[in-house]
Amino acid sequence: MPYTEDLSFLFFTPTRIVYGVNSSRDAGVELRNLGCTKAVIVTDAFLYEKTDIVKKIEKVLGPLCVGVFSDVPSDSGLHVVNNGYAYAKSRGAEGVVSVGGGSAIDTAKGIAILLKEGGKLEDYQGFQMLNRKVVPHLCIPTTAGTGSEVTYAAVIKDHEKHQKLLFGDHHIIPDVAILDPVLTVGLPPLMTAATGADALSHAIEAITSAQREPIADALALHAIRLIKKWLPIAVKNGTDLNARGQMLIAATLAGVAFGNAQVGMIHAIAHTIGARHGVHHGTANAVAMPYVMRYNNTDIAEENAMVAEALGIDTRKMTAEAAGLAAADAIIAFDKELGLPTTLKELGVPESDLAACAQVAIADGSIVYNGKPVFDPAEILLVLREAWSGKK
Repeated sequence: MPYTEDLSFLFFTPTRIVYGVNSSRDAGVELRNLGCTKAVIVTDAFLYEKTDIVKKIEKVLGPLCVGVFSDVPSDSGLHVVNNGYAYAKSRGAEGVVSVGGGSAIDTAKGIAILLKEGGKLEDYQGFQMLNRKVVPHLCIPTTAGTGSEVTYAAVIKDHEKHQKLLFGDHHIIPDVAILDPVLTVGLPPLMTAATGADALSHAIEAITSAQREPIADALALHAIRLIKKWLPIAVKNGTDLNARGQMLIAATLAGVAFGNAQVGMIHAIAHTIGARHGVHHGTANAVAMPYVMRYNNTDIAEENAMVAEALGIDTRKMTAEAAGLAAADAIIAFDKELGLPTTLKELGVPESDLAACAQVAIADGSIVYNGKPVFDPAEILLVLREAWSGKK
């Protein structure tokens, strides 16, 4: 819908962004500037054991690094954060340096909360539960997708309940994000595609959110243009530093955009099937995206048409409704070009579980901001059935 004269909004982005080839060499300088002299690196076992990325960061930090917590899985959990806090506390840490993808960054956010407040992470579930800034957090992402390096949210799984929990608070937005294209070169093609699709979903949902606003729109639209141009190149040639760098920028732009405008049903579905069926978050977003766009199109065709234009579709002779549907079709074609699945069936989600997924998704915090209001899980079930079969 077009902006009206009674438009009002807030825009907030406190993170210092450092970009450039080999910019990770500045990690020590940036950490000192935060007044932190003792930090633990939070990362995953693969990066720590199979690559030299973490060891290089350790070397750069020197005595500022008091330990490495490398037990972060691809789908982090409450127990992981609580264990990481115990480790960081035992090392006398006063800050965290996250190295990795969204799971490592979100885990570090949780550890940062506990280093400041104590207790267990589950004590702080929800929105704006903190009264003060957490300890310093320096992010060094090794994927271009989540945007977690600039957002107020951490998504952590309760593995016992098979549910993803949201911790949203402006006090946990990282202080510094170092975007170094070199660190993303080793990401395999399919994971490059999936994380890039995650960034695309952030940008699209920021534009189509019930809380959309013009500054976030501008960032999100440019992110879509960058992703459409550079993601296929990064997938085909992982050593292309320009493509890798442009994708890091796009992911951060989309992160700032949705951090202000929020996300919607795409993420509610992705959180649900990720928690219930172990589907990678970016891949889940890639599959859900076009079907949610079609569902929303009856209410927010003009916003979807903006997405179509950013994707390079010539919409001049189209109605807004036709352009919005063309955007959804273009996403499916883009997924196929990238080698990503386009249905929930391909992801192994059983058709028999779709109704239960709809019941969980309707309670996800993201659903509140969906561009088309959703109050009935039956509506989500309709989308899930289309996403499962791939049929309109």
